[in-house]
Amino acid sequence: MRIYDIIEKKRDKKVLSKEEIDFFITEYVNEKIPDYQMSALLMAIYLNGMESDELFYLTKAMANSAKTLDLSVLKEDGTIIVDKHSTGGVGDKVTLLVLPIVAALGVKVVKMSGKGLRIYWRYSR
Repeated sequence: MRIYDIIEKKRDKKVLSKEEIDFFITEYVNEKIPDYQMSALLMAIYLNGMESDELFYLTKAMANSAKTLDLSVLKEDGTIIVDKHSTGGVGDKVTLLVLPIVAALGVKVVKMSGKGLRIYWRYSR
């Protein structure tokens, strides 16, 4: 599999397979795909969009590309725990609005902060 073929396929408005998406995420994370090629792929994705299956596979590939944090120790019978993850983008206003509302509804919220992945535990009372 080659990144050039994947870029070309998405440029031509075709749907990427799970294997192609896994490939470009894994290879990029392992620094085998240079930034300029990933930029070209991201431009093709931006211009042509992604199908819901592609988005699902991309999300899974990204989530599985690094270590994950097991929060099962927080789980209690009959409770729901959710995570609101942010990359720390400019003006993240969603977190400030959503977390208090969700916590007020009785849901335990784990806030992951992107810059240093500091963990903020917020529990509803």
